[in-house]
Amino acid sequence: MATRKASRSGERWSQRVTETSDALDLREGVFELDDPAAIARSLKRSAERSRRRKSEPFRSAMSMLTFYTNRAGKRLPARRRKKLETAKDELRELFGRPRRG
Repeated sequence: MATRKASRSGERWSQRVTETSDALDLREGVFELDDPAAIARSLKRSAERSRRRKSEPFRSAMSMLTFYTNRAGKRLPARRRKKLETAKDELRELFGRPRRG
């Protein structure tokens, strides 16, 4: 399996997207928080305040959370992945959307 090289600055493209995306201005370290509800609240706040997002706040927040989870891939520990999946349910609840499963 081939791996992609980091850019000259040492960043991966996914890191650059997370940091400079037009979707949201994220609180630093939001995905490392231990409380799934705190992650969801922070994403909701960022999505609602952002003037650069291109879709509705719920979609922008969920997209960024999904993007982070997918880009972490196999290196994301199961415990961390579970917290992020729980944060998705919390986010759905905050926006009045039905939970999955």
